[in-house]
Amino acid sequence: MGSLQSREFLPRALEGADGSIGFDISPPPTERHFTVSTLENLLVPAADDPNWWRQATVYQIYPRSFADGDGNSIGDLKGITSRVPYLKKLGVDAVWLSPFYPSQLADGGYDVDDFRNVDPKIGSLEDFDEMSGVLHEAGIKLIVDVVPNHSSDQHVWFKAALAAGPGSPERDRYIFRDGSGEQGELPPSDWESIFGGPAWEQVGDGQWYLHIFAKEQPDLNWRNPEVHQDFLDTFRFWADRGVDGFRIDVAHGLAKGDMWGELPSEAELQKLPKDGTHPIWDRDEVQEIYREWRTVFNEYTPPRTAVAEAWVERDRRPAYASPEGLGQAFNFDLLTAHFDADEFKKIVTENLELSAESGSSSTWVLSNHDVVRHPSRYGLPFVEGKTNEKVGHEWLLAGGPESQLDRALGLARARAATLFELALPGSAYLYQGEELGLHEVADIPDSQRQDPTFFNSPGVNVGRDGCRVPLPWKSHGSSYGFGPGTAHLPQPTWFADVAVSLQDADPSSTLNLYRAALTARRKLQGAEEIEWLETDSEQVLAFRRPSGWVNVTNFGDQTIELPAGQLVLASAELVDGQLPGPATAWLQQ
Repeated sequence: MGSLQSREFLPRALEGADGSIGFDISPPPTERHFTVSTLENLLVPAADDPNWWRQATVYQIYPRSFADGDGNSIGDLKGITSRVPYLKKLGVDAVWLSPFYPSQLADGGYDVDDFRNVDPKIGSLEDFDEMSGVLHEAGIKLIVDVVPNHSSDQHVWFKAALAAGPGSPERDRYIFRDGSGEQGELPPSDWESIFGGPAWEQVGDGQWYLHIFAKEQPDLNWRNPEVHQDFLDTFRFWADRGVDGFRIDVAHGLAKGDMWGELPSEAELQKLPKDGTHPIWDRDEVQEIYREWRTVFNEYTPPRTAVAEAWVERDRRPAYASPEGLGQAFNFDLLTAHFDADEFKKIVTENLELSAESGSSSTWVLSNHDVVRHPSRYGLPFVEGKTNEKVGHEWLLAGGPESQLDRALGLARARAATLFELALPGSAYLYQGEELGLHEVADIPDSQRQDPTFFNSPGVNVGRDGCRVPLPWKSHGSSYGFGPGTAHLPQPTWFADVAVSLQDADPSSTLNLYRAALTARRKLQGAEEIEWLETDSEQVLAFRRPSGWVNVTNFGDQTIELPAGQLVLASAELVDGQLPGPATAWLQQ
């Protein structure tokens, strides 16, 4: 690759005359300083653009762990509202809010008591409206999580089902059936729950109900018209309150086969092909539900968006991203990939092909609320035959030994992977705290864990609490600035070294790298295409976007020459004009 005539560059904060902060994203000597007004213009998407989501940067907030405004140790909506200036300065286009509904927290909020209300521990509908208004004033869209596969066992419908008894219309909203055995004393099948233990739970009158997840999460019966109508009402309820889009939890699980006839065994179930006919997952008729929803989404201007959490085979994903259905589907392939050039290139190529097939844009994810944070995953040894996500899971199960984790290497790879991700066409989904370079919190005492997967599958799954630990906003205090009190999950002492307050003032911090990258991304964004460029190394990937924006990622550990062009941003300092490894550089040609 040709040499680059430029000095080393990392993002540098620029203080405006009014005391506000912008960022210089170009190297000397031809500096192009963003003024405050220019930065703000770049950060506000057109309010009525129906395609705003196609290449948006979406920031996932896990509400209970973002910011606590009232001091009850739990993050809340007022806490989120107070941090909107932070989100605006970060440069995100939208916020995705994980469940904030009334819940007993049997699954971190994904056990919903009421789909059209706010948990009083984290706010009220009035607080929601205020948060929505402040976000929109800042030019930030709002996406909310909807959980249509199941309700909680405290939902008014499920309580009515228990009271009404077998064969009642109330019970038909869920999947109840008689058990097996001479007296129905055995579950209908030996199916196992995703969270461990049996997937059927018996009630007092002897019948059993299906729960693919925790027993507190009974599966809804999507063959029942009442279920259909209730969710149409739910979407209208939130869209009328200003919600711009919806993230659909377990989107591949709603439609079920015949749950009242003869059921396969667990062993047989695991062997059945997931080709649209599986009894539980990714059935073809689930798309009929989403076509119904699309009619509601299109009642609004601009149409409300939706993205499917659908863990399905690659060739099944385009159906979920169809414009006649949800419109977009999560691609988790980078989340499971090792930090490896061949894997990354194959994943990008395949997913851009899938996007072209569906007419949607792709989505790119490195971390979320369900997996080990990617700086830690990237700092663990490579294990042949296991995904990066699996390696992280097993490390956590072993107690998260520090001897196996190279924190510096993991963070360097994470910064490089983030710039690679943000250079790709499509939507980038960021998880709260990744902009701080946070590692997984592995050493949570068993007595303080909250995730049901830990309790339901001992020795098999340690749970997801480690990526849900409340964020450090300050380098001191009882909860590192999360709130005026303590945090609902224990925070490690090393949070003091990665707090927002420290990173804000450090021009080379991961936080300022994200800010500079998101500003540059909006400026450089073009058509949803890439052109792979030839490199001199199997450890290097390079591609060009139509605007002349070139991404170069060095997956190895040797420095490389960069092609000609103006350096926009790099995840690490150049060494004599060369890009070290692991690192990513953006150039403008």
